[in-house]
Amino acid sequence: MEMAPRRPSVYDFLDYRQFLRAWYEAEKARLPAFSYRYFARKAGFASPNFLKLVIEGERNLSEDSINRFVEVLKLLDHEETFFRDLVAWNQARNIAEKNLLFERVIASKRFHEWRKLDASRLEYLRHWYFPAIRELAAHPDFEATPDWIGPRLVTRISREEILRALKVLEEMGVLERDADGKLHRGERTLSTGPEVRGEEAKLVAKTFLREMMEQASNSLDSVPAELREVAAITVAIRPETIPELKERIRRFRYEMLERCDQDDGATEVYQLNLQFFPLTRKPKD
Repeated sequence: MEMAPRRPSVYDFLDYRQFLRAWYEAEKARLPAFSYRYFARKAGFASPNFLKLVIEGERNLSEDSINRFVEVLKLLDHEETFFRDLVAWNQARNIAEKNLLFERVIASKRFHEWRKLDASRLEYLRHWYFPAIRELAAHPDFEATPDWIGPRLVTRISREEILRALKVLEEMGVLERDADGKLHRGERTLSTGPEVRGEEAKLVAKTFLREMMEQASNSLDSVPAELREVAAITVAIRPETIPELKERIRRFRYEMLERCDQDDGATEVYQLNLQFFPLTRKPKD
């Protein structure tokens, strides 16, 4: 006897649209008559394709529509809470709100229990100062204390945040102890580049990138011009040129990493952000 497909758990996802897609496909496999129209009728939506539009990113969920989804999906109380947080995080419009909601999403105890996630790596990507402290450990006089680290960060953070960062970085192995028990930088470079795979990994990486872009924005007011290089250009190009330009940017990034990794006895920590994105789009037919 053929077993019915397992319904996906919301804890398997960091993108609620991906969860809804998997749930729909599982229901379709379980009940061949199941359709977008059938879902709309059960949930009380006028549009027969509302679920399809949500899955494809053409529609967002409102509070009312979330309530209807929760009822049809038959989510348990803790699953409903996690689903609501996922929706709010995915649909948040500003960096501060996204960061706050991301904290709530990955702080879920059931999320960690279900996914058995590498919590340390997730925490590393949540805070801009984790990689900053890691690189600061390359300083010849580095001391793993809040009193030494705190004054050297352009943006001040608390003693508790520094101590937590040191603990997590050591757990990850990116800070290592020498024979004398002193912490120092381990493996040279971590990146959120093309090695990030899968939609969920990309969502986590987006949080890290937003944190760093926020620091870049703050540097315009907090860092003297002679100590930074922040510029922007606006250009007109053909669509066929985009892949070539992206490849040039990747090569430049790797060249910068290779050059910086040659600096023994480094005393300063810098962040290089490269953004290449469209300001225009083709009108829809």
